[in-house]
Amino acid sequence: MAAPDGPEDRLRRFATIWSRAVFPVTSTSLTRPEFEEQLLPSARRLREALLARAFDADTGRAVGAALVEAHCTDPEALSRALDCVDAYLVLYCGEDGPQEELRTRASRLQHAMAAGYAQALRERTLAEQEAIAQAALRAQGVVAQALHASEARFRTVFEGAAIGIGMADLDGNVLQVNGALLRMFGISEQTMHGRNVREWTHPEDAPQTWKLYDELVRGEREHYHLEKAFYRPDGTVLWTNLTVSLLRDADGEPQYQLALMEDTTERRLLNLRLRYEATHDALTGLPNRTLFFERLEKVLGAGEKQGFGLCYLDLDGFKTINDSLGHAAGDQLLVEVADRLQSCATAPGEMVARLGGDEFVALTTGTETRDEVDELATRIQNALVAPVRIDGRELTVRGSIGIVEGRAGEHNAAEVLRSADITMYRAKSAGGNRFELADPEADARAITRHGLTTALPAALERGEFFIEYQPLVHLGDGSVRGAEALVRWLHPQHGVLGPDRFIPLAEHTGLIVPLGRWVLEQSVRQARAWRERGGDTDPVRINVNLSPCQLTHPGLVQDTVDILERAGVEPQALCLEVTESALIGADDDLLKPLRRLAEMGIDIALDDFGTGYSNLANLRRLPVSVLKLDRSFTQGMQQFPADPVDLKIVEGIVSLAHSLDLAVTVEGVETGAQAEQLRILGCDTAQGWYYARPGPPERLHELALADATG
Repeated sequence: MAAPDGPEDRLRRFATIWSRAVFPVTSTSLTRPEFEEQLLPSARRLREALLARAFDADTGRAVGAALVEAHCTDPEALSRALDCVDAYLVLYCGEDGPQEELRTRASRLQHAMAAGYAQALRERTLAEQEAIAQAALRAQGVVAQALHASEARFRTVFEGAAIGIGMADLDGNVLQVNGALLRMFGISEQTMHGRNVREWTHPEDAPQTWKLYDELVRGEREHYHLEKAFYRPDGTVLWTNLTVSLLRDADGEPQYQLALMEDTTERRLLNLRLRYEATHDALTGLPNRTLFFERLEKVLGAGEKQGFGLCYLDLDGFKTINDSLGHAAGDQLLVEVADRLQSCATAPGEMVARLGGDEFVALTTGTETRDEVDELATRIQNALVAPVRIDGRELTVRGSIGIVEGRAGEHNAAEVLRSADITMYRAKSAGGNRFELADPEADARAITRHGLTTALPAALERGEFFIEYQPLVHLGDGSVRGAEALVRWLHPQHGVLGPDRFIPLAEHTGLIVPLGRWVLEQSVRQARAWRERGGDTDPVRINVNLSPCQLTHPGLVQDTVDILERAGVEPQALCLEVTESALIGADDDLLKPLRRLAEMGIDIALDDFGTGYSNLANLRRLPVSVLKLDRSFTQGMQQFPADPVDLKIVEGIVSLAHSLDLAVTVEGVETGAQAEQLRILGCDTAQGWYYARPGPPERLHELALADATG
């Protein structure tokens, strides 16, 4: 049958289906079409709640209450209404929205409807109970005609009530029950009259259930309310909201007990299903993050004798499988991995959960868990050895595991999981397919790195970075020819941090581009200030480091040109240093911006030369004018006589560089003997603590003035 055209037609179709399902079990004088019109506003409210931007549980509860107001109080009415919403609400009212989200919201609306229905029915029940009690009390003190009328009203309420009602004496013998209660239990009235209340025990009775009962029959309390389960004759379980009240005679002495039962079995099953869906992973069926955290918090909150061991697993190379074979294949792989992990954790106190993506955790508990968690990690690794066959392909599965082991009360759940996560990434960084044990010092370093990473953007905005300058000295006459700009971070908690602490983090996050631009701008301004203060002396050249990320940034050339023009500094006053490793195997696209900068007159220095494996012949194609020898070459010159092999290597590099018209700068000069040896070998300039440590720009200006007047 074709679906209705417009939203209103589809809504009316949904209301029609709903009314046809519920009307047969509804106590109403309305016709079925009239009953459909009565349901139409509730159907419209459900559609609005389904499509609303934010979920509103009050709408579902109001619809559930409206069912009670419409006399849909038969236990079957709620079940049919929820089934109708589950099957047809999204179909007729979803308006082609995202089906998964709409079905999730429809499930939540069912839960809210059940809650609203139960609340309204409970309120109605309590009102009926009060009417019954009042009728019973009034009947004792009125004339026979009034007594007869009261009993008639009581009988009407008693028999017509949609909830189960039963009366028993103080010994627990059942005296009267209504039809609703008989239908709940599925037994005849004759069978029910032979029962005693104390027979209705159940293993899941709350501890206070029978204590409250005893207090009531002794006259120590007037009523009590709780959730209770009963066995039916066929072995199934009936769950109820039970309210038991004490009825007294005219003298106030306890005489009867009156029980009102609301069948909550269907709602309980719905709640259990919703609870399962909320605490288990839809793909693998494993417990999810929510349930795992509940279990872990319970373990960590146990006594000090309770130990725990946690394995945090992340699959190696899972993204490659998703990207190459598709998410369907990735999902099949995750299901297979989940099954294998589940088979590894079958002992008491062990569980496996999926936290999300390709991350899983396995938990073991006991008094001695150090060996147990190691064995668990080994079992997991062994379980992943066999390839997984998906769509005719055999996929190799490997995983990195972080292990945390400890005692209850030492840490909270979030701290334990964070330590396991950090340890897992340490295992992955070490090559993967292995497990590592948690190390508090390594955790602290990782947390510090994370803190620095998150603080970097704000630090640049707050002006927490500053620059120190280390002079470049000419080995021939000892004059200051330039300075290398070295950025520092004045951290509010950690003090002054060198570039080795934060430059790798800035490169990883991409902040190195704006930070590098700031360093270049500040350094060029400083070069102009030195020129203005130096008068007729030769201008000091400024050396600024470029990271690999900056080399690939499309705005490198234009940013450099703009900075030089704004500062009024000639390109010849700037030298950009690029590490040898960044240029190994560089193609023409990467070298193009460096060539453009070199053509403008900016010097390009090849930094840390000698630490990589580049072919010396590549120097001919690189747009560099300066070689900076790594400090490892100078270490062999600290002893006298110097290592002859080091001398030959440096001599060869200097000769080659000069034959290519390249200047040679040496880093790490710490003694006069090193400086003299390097001068003899023909090196042009040097820097190191022998001349000066990195410092503020004023110190370099003083050195330059001393050279000019010396």
